[in-house]
Amino acid sequence: MVWFRSKRVLPERASSFQARRMQSSVYTSGIFTRPHHLPVAQLLASLQTPQAAPFRKHQERLVRQLNSANICQAAVMEAPPKPPAVDLPREGPKYEYNGLDIGQDIDVAYGSDTQGIPKNRRSGVILHPTSLPGPYGTGEIGQEAYRFVDWLASAGMQIWQVLPLGPPETQFWSPYSGTDALCGHPLMIPLEELVSEGLMDSSELPPKSSSAKPADFNAVNDFREPLLVKVADRLLGDSKHGELRKQMDAFRTENAWVEDSALFFCLANLDEVTKDSAWWTWPEDLRFRQPQALSDATSKFKQDIDRFVATQFLFDKYWKAVKAYANSKGVRIMGDMPIYVGGQSADVWANQELFELGKDGAPLNVSGVPPDAFSETGQLWGSPLYDWKAQQKVQYSWWVRRLGRAFQLYDETRIDHFRGFAGYWSVDAKADTAMNGVWKKGPGTDIFQALEKALGEVPIVAEDLGVITPDVHVLREAIGAPGMVVLQFAWGGGYANTHLPHNHYENSVVYPGTHDNETVEGWWQGSANEGEKAYFKEYLGVDGTDPAWALLKESLKSVSQTAIMLMQDVMRLDNSGRMNHPGTTAGNWSWRVGESDVWSKLNKEADGLRHLNAIFDRLPPGTKE
Repeated sequence: MVWFRSKRVLPERASSFQARRMQSSVYTSGIFTRPHHLPVAQLLASLQTPQAAPFRKHQERLVRQLNSANICQAAVMEAPPKPPAVDLPREGPKYEYNGLDIGQDIDVAYGSDTQGIPKNRRSGVILHPTSLPGPYGTGEIGQEAYRFVDWLASAGMQIWQVLPLGPPETQFWSPYSGTDALCGHPLMIPLEELVSEGLMDSSELPPKSSSAKPADFNAVNDFREPLLVKVADRLLGDSKHGELRKQMDAFRTENAWVEDSALFFCLANLDEVTKDSAWWTWPEDLRFRQPQALSDATSKFKQDIDRFVATQFLFDKYWKAVKAYANSKGVRIMGDMPIYVGGQSADVWANQELFELGKDGAPLNVSGVPPDAFSETGQLWGSPLYDWKAQQKVQYSWWVRRLGRAFQLYDETRIDHFRGFAGYWSVDAKADTAMNGVWKKGPGTDIFQALEKALGEVPIVAEDLGVITPDVHVLREAIGAPGMVVLQFAWGGGYANTHLPHNHYENSVVYPGTHDNETVEGWWQGSANEGEKAYFKEYLGVDGTDPAWALLKESLKSVSQTAIMLMQDVMRLDNSGRMNHPGTTAGNWSWRVGESDVWSKLNKEADGLRHLNAIFDRLPPGTKE
């Protein structure tokens, strides 16, 4: 059945008065039986009713609009919109009155049934695990993660949002340039828990360092990598770890993808012929995964493959324990997933037929975004594009596996560059810039129907910032996914700016700022101009002395169902706490929250947030301030 947003079908040449009259009349005359969506067939039938006579002359124009290219074509859906994917179950009214005739007596409880439908409003904090306290150079998924969950619960928060948890590339350590979409980051494995498990001796722990210092991932990797090899060998070989090995074997059986990930890691990093080179330059038998070559390589690197699997098992075990604890405290984990994966990855090497690759295996077309006001040449990301027709032929099984793994690690996940499912920018892989790319149509609702069929509920948040065309909104609404608004973007462009609170909508996530933004305090002290500051103060009714918490409060006040804030903004930090500065490579991703006593030092902030959550109906159901 075809569905569409009713406000899009107003006559294209009608006067503003006619448009307003038609829009108001279709809601009040009974032509539209639902406030937002209506089957086209039902609309056309409704236009034949007597009360629709004033609008019947526009029928031809309506049909033409619905069949017009691009926007309306993208609006065609195979199913009606669903409720928000990440929304919690809502209880409807206790009593049903629709079956009664006019004037008939209503149940005596009718007058007490005035509560309406619960909105399940909630709030949360962005903090990547590497930013947690810890004495060994970077944050871990150990005891400090549990303490942070306790702090979140004390603040009345229901969401912990993390950045991608996969292993990052090791030049700039960006979690958004991961080397494997399904694996976890080994440097997050908690060392003291390994000691408790008997997999390490306390004498092997590295010297302690201050958690207030930025993470030095190169140094951390240098001492942890050989340490984790020893840990893996003990897990694999020591008889006293038999129970852990059983758990590891079960992990290996249930996650068959780890075999390709392990072999690719060995070939890309350990093999004397193929290491440090793009896989599409490897000898053909390995490049194109000929069975005998894979068998020989698997035998050659058996010990290293087993170590890799053991390390991934340990990450999986410790992170899932953190997630289970968070859930027990009423806190859900929200992950983050870049839509594209790196070309130099097991994801592409093991699934070459599902990407736009040449006969030699090298990418043919790559990802990016076109030129805009911020970049004359656009952004060239360089990830190989999906061959969506090939993905469709196998019922999007690669995406089913990817999302299935994500929902092992998270309760819900944001998808970065969601607009790529509607339309994506395709650039020749040989190009030096993104200027001469072309827009291509994405898979639309088809992929999400396949995901839902395979996985059931698919709770995602759509990152819909940047160049957003109407088809992106139509797709997001069709699958019921929340979009995003960012308050730091709200103070220029006038009252119609979509990020201003009066333009927010319920099925959305509001952020004062994201990991790519300046901190609010840093923005206020730096790039915010005087006009933006004046509008900010007038709109919010504040004097500008505490801009970070002014935006935190406004986010919690918003009609957006979910409000999520940076930990740096809770702490009122300037740009010394900035997580990432897009377009730069130095100093990103390394911020840390402080020493282990930071949570007690932030008790006042937790109390303040809990109070605001109570005021704006964002406390967990059944809890009190």
